[in-house]
Order: sequence, then C-alpha cells, then structure tokens
Amino acid sequence: MHKILIMTCFPSLIRKWYQKHGRELPWRETSDPYKIWISEVILQQTQVKQGLNYYLRFIRSFPDVSSLAKASERQIMQHWQGLGYYSRARHLHSAAKSIVSEQNGLFPQTYKKILKLKGVGPYTAAAIASIAFGEPFPVVDGNVFRVLSRLLASPLPIDTTEGKKYFQTKAQHFLDLNDPGTHNQAMMELGALICKPIAPLCHQCPVVSLCKAAAAGQQSRYPVKSKKTTRKKRWLHYLIISKQGCSVIQKRKANDIWKSLYQFPLIETPTSATIGQIREKVQQSFATDLKIKKLLQAKHLLTHQELNTVFYKVIWPEDMALPETFQLEQLEMINNKEIVEIPFPQIIQKNLETLIKP
Repeated sequence: MHKILIMTCFPSLIRKWYQKHGRELPWRETSDPYKIWISEVILQQTQVKQGLNYYLRFIRSFPDVSSLAKASERQIMQHWQGLGYYSRARHLHSAAKSIVSEQNGLFPQTYKKILKLKGVGPYTAAAIASIAFGEPFPVVDGNVFRVLSRLLASPLPIDTTEGKKYFQTKAQHFLDLNDPGTHNQAMMELGALICKPIAPLCHQCPVVSLCKAAAAGQQSRYPVKSKKTTRKKRWLHYLIISKQGCSVIQKRKANDIWKSLYQFPLIETPTSATIGQIREKVQQSFATDLKIKKLLQAKHLLTHQELNTVFYKVIWPEDMALPETFQLEQLEMINNKEIVEIPFPQIIQKNLETLIKP
C-alpha cells in the first residue's frame, strides 16, 4: 500500500511544492544541455550558494561548447580556482574538445551518448538527458539518497553496491514519466531545502504523510552508511623563492590533488618536520647553503585528506642565479604583479599576498 501511495501521489506532491518553492536559478531557466551540464558539474561537491557565482563567471567566459574547447587549460583552471575537485574542470575541457572534434560541436542528445563524455557519470547524464531532452532517467545524488532512504526507512547503506542499486530502482519506480526533468529537480531541491542531513524541516515537507522515518520519529537514523570517511594526513612544505619582484612557481603534473594548478616549490614529508630538517632538504635540492625562515602554517581539510602546510621564505643571494629545476620538475618565474592571475590551490591563493610580500 505504501509503495502504491508513493507511486500515485509522490510525483504530483513534490512537483506542486517545487513549482511554488523552488529557487530561481539560471540553469533552471534554460533547456540548453551545455549550460545544464556546466551547472551540474559545478554543483558536484559544491553548494548552490557558492557554485552560483562560479557558474555565472564560467558561462560569461565560455558561453558554449566551442568557446570552452578553444580555451587554454590555464584559463579554465583560473575560473575553477577555489572550487576543488579540479579533475572536474579537466574533464569538462576534454569533453568539450571531443564534442567539437567528433560531433561538429553538437552536444549529444541522448542519455547513452551523454554518458560517454569524459567525466560524466549516470547522475550527470540523467540530469542533462531528463531536463534538456525529457528522457525518463532518474537522478540519484546525495540529496535524493536522503529523501528516498527516509521515505522508505530503508536500512540498506547508501554507500554499498546493493544500496545504490536498490535506491536507483526505487527512484525509477517513483519517477514522473510525463515530466522527468521537473521531477528530478524537485527531488534534488526537496533534499537540499527540506530533507536536510541535520534538523530536517519535516513540518514543511509536502510528502511527510508518506515518510516512514518521520512517522517513527527516526529521521536522524537515515540514510544509513556502512563506513566513515577517514582522512589521510600529509605534510606539505612550500618554499617561497623571490628575487627582483619575481617568484618561482611550478605546475602540478602528477596524478594527485590539484593537478594542473600551480604551486611554489614543494617538499613533502611523511610526518611533521622541523625547520632544521627542511633547511637540510633545501640545501640538498639546490646544492648550496641557503637560509630559510617560516612564514606561516595552516591546516587544510579535503574530503579524504588532511593537509598540514607550512610556508618558508628562502633567502636567495642576489648574486646567485635562480634555479631552473627542482626535484625534476620545471620551474617558472612569474612577476609578482601577474601572480594573482595564476591558478593556485585555495590554501595558497588565500595567503598569496602575505607569501609574496617583500
């Protein structure tokens, strides 16, 4: 009976609620698959409040797939700076170039074809296909997982293969086939505004009468997860090497966090290190006796990593040429007046003015 009630009442209830209470956002005012794609990728791991300005700036600079394909990697990274998960930006660029080169710039118009784009998974493909083209594919993101798990009071963990398959199936069963795009947006909006992780606003929920968790007063028990996220600890020591109004930087190329962004020369240690130990490593790297002083220390948390960062000023002699390589990585000299245009990780960007201060 509960399943039948959900299938018959749920779609219309959330659609009516969404049409009255849904936020007015630029990507909801268009059926352009390119703009929907950009919004969905930006909003992965990013709240709407933060993502909105990034979206507007990104679309202003790259209004269509052709302009995105023609842009340089540095330009794209500059626009993505501070959003994190930088592989998203690289994948966007790669996918745009493939659309232009292989499909004459025409954005793919079916779920299966959209799914083949670099960096696009089932969730993003379903969002684009349903909203732009009306294809009946449900989106299942963190918000939707939460709504469904509470609605059904399901003990299945959402982070297991069995749980993901179960909720995907349920989302398909409850999907409004007449208007899947609006339904999907309503589901995501309900999770974001009402069915919140902590202190859900059940008294404002349009489907509270159908919710098993609410009926039992057990909203906080759902969704169930099988494991907790643990953060790997890393110790990063950045060297600020400046001379005559210029600073030394290098591009991150390894398949690691912040790939394609820039940084100051880096020494990473397996545990914390004293300034004396870092000084020894600096002298070994540059084969000369150099003095250093600590500028600042900060901790930066990522989803799966805890970064303990320390910045050091390297006292570089005026009569000595600046280095060309460091730990086999090519170095670049950048004028300090232009350095603000360089895409750095947020931990560097927010301290940049202090770091390059003479």
